[in-house]
Amino acid sequence: MPRIPLLDFYVEKLGAEPGRFGDWEVPMLYTSAIEEHMSVRTSAGFFDVSHMGRVILKGPDVLDLIQKIYTKDLSKVKEGWLSGPTLALNEYARVKDDEMLYKVSDEEWLLVTNALVREKMLSYIKEIASKHDYHVEIRDMTFDYSMIALQGPRSPQILEELGAGWAADMKVLEFRINEEIMGRKVFLISRSGWTGEDGYEIWGEHKEIAGLVEKLVEKGVKPAGIIARDTLRMEMGFVLGGHEYGEDPLKYPCALSLRYGLGAISWKKHGFIGEEALRAYRREGVRWIRVGVKMGKKAARIIPREGAKLVVEDQVVGWVTSGSFSPVLKRGIAQAYIDARYAIFGEPIDVEVRGKLYQAKIVDFPFIRK
Repeated sequence: MPRIPLLDFYVEKLGAEPGRFGDWEVPMLYTSAIEEHMSVRTSAGFFDVSHMGRVILKGPDVLDLIQKIYTKDLSKVKEGWLSGPTLALNEYARVKDDEMLYKVSDEEWLLVTNALVREKMLSYIKEIASKHDYHVEIRDMTFDYSMIALQGPRSPQILEELGAGWAADMKVLEFRINEEIMGRKVFLISRSGWTGEDGYEIWGEHKEIAGLVEKLVEKGVKPAGIIARDTLRMEMGFVLGGHEYGEDPLKYPCALSLRYGLGAISWKKHGFIGEEALRAYRREGVRWIRVGVKMGKKAARIIPREGAKLVVEDQVVGWVTSGSFSPVLKRGIAQAYIDARYAIFGEPIDVEVRGKLYQAKIVDFPFIRK
């Protein structure tokens, strides 16, 4: 089982409790998941997200390759900007992965995959490049760098205090290559993240990131583990592979059912893999819709877990894909698929937990409004 490169550093220096996330050993928490969560919402925290796959694509046909694989039109992206999230589909319009892409130049792009599918996506991208005779060099750089996410409303101020005031001037989804923060060289810094808060993702050589982490801790930035990262994404209604989406058409609805938004699908674009099936679903409509489920006051401490049934008038009309406790709302929340005929925001719905029904409400995303 691979482990993030700085795991021993986090355990020995910061008291991290390690655990397994997917196929990786990562810091699960440091003190309290709720405390770490609220630090990100109200101040700032950082995560090590080195388990995310990082791939470099170089060559004259790189745009043709990514236009073939992804649902978003990437032809207008400017150098120094991220685009995404966008979806890689299979022929049944099920989602292989949702990814962010970074345009370094016309012939060089970076992409970030989800940890569970890194090797699978690498093989798939190479397969498509070979099949269509695209001249593109594809290299996995996941183990070359550590990657941390500094997240929270104080993030720009903290970087300014560390001598990187220029970072506060960066726009959302802008990135820079080969910068320095407090004398620490970083390969890449982007104004992006997966928490719903302002923040940055920073890639660098392992020793440089370790040094930067020490500076962040000195500034009062709280280290946070994967448990808090999951509750943060849940409050925003962000999806996770293997829960809200996957390739199996018997287990997961099509990409449209995700209600992804954010321009993840460019309908004016043609020729991407899975397009035919996706347009057929668009014409015919979909049965299942991803919605939020918020537990009622009397069942606030109940946490709906993956697979829990959703019930209306004694009829099972959907199922939970992932659930957690929301530290901000102080109650259980879940993402779920529900029969589109019952997907009415504000309507009550029952959730079956350990054989008992608890009242909840169908809501839209995000669960919390900024």
